[in-house]
Amino acid sequence: MTMVRAGVVPGRRMAGYVAAGILAVAVVCAGTVGVFGLNRVFTGLFFGAAVAVGLMIALFGRDRVELTEDAIVRRTPWGASTVAWDRVVAGRFALDEKGRWTLALDLNGGDEPHRELVLLSIPPVQRPIANAYDMRKREQVDEIRTILRHKRIPVTILPEIADALQRHWKIAPPTR
Repeated sequence: MTMVRAGVVPGRRMAGYVAAGILAVAVVCAGTVGVFGLNRVFTGLFFGAAVAVGLMIALFGRDRVELTEDAIVRRTPWGASTVAWDRVVAGRFALDEKGRWTLALDLNGGDEPHRELVLLSIPPVQRPIANAYDMRKREQVDEIRTILRHKRIPVTILPEIADALQRHWKIAPPTR
């Protein structure tokens, strides 16, 4: 069985990553202007934007949840923690407060907010796969369902979500 990557970056951490990107633009631009003069503002902005994009790709790329055979690993740019599979009570695919579909695991014990671990948050599926984003999200849903089925973790799916997944993305409901 392979590792499945998932995870949702919380809003507060996302704002921190964006702030780090803006700070990188400002520092590189100020350094370029300080060394080469005021005529190099646009050059400094260009190189600052390049550094900011690289920094944000590194930060967002490191922030994820990995579902492995042995445990669930939550990674951030500054560390990692594990959640044992025996802490997982159930999974659920439901609507969140923003109207998005959220696939989350309910956990017992631990210090997670609301005792849950959000694996995926996607906009509601309303049409067949139209682009690479839809294809990747469909693959993630399928991979997560496979590993949860392998681990024998029950998953509750709202009927309208199950119907849309089956009709548009051709993901069959679980057969239990």
